[in-house]
Amino acid sequence: MSHVADLPEVLTPEEAAAFLRVPEDSLQRLVSKQALPGRKIDDQWRFLKAALAAWLCDRTGKDILLGQAGALADDESLVGLRNAIYESRGRSETEAE
Repeated sequence: MSHVADLPEVLTPEEAAAFLRVPEDSLQRLVSKQALPGRKIDDQWRFLKAALAAWLCDRTGKDILLGQAGALADDESLVGLRNAIYESRGRSETEAE
């Protein structure tokens, strides 16, 4: 199948790799890490095209934390909070632990 639009809604590993535009061994690595939405039916893997598209759009935990950190960058109360944390630890922010 040469065109992604021609792919069925339920994909084989070969079709899923083509849809994601990755080598099949990369797809298998993701599957083995349970990082990719798919189901094993007997001894064959199947993937919903819609689930793979949604997976591509998902944000990782790291992305979410970075987004939250960016949202808090202008929060003036953070300086006081950070100072209070270091004071409770009995050291300054610049001291080595």
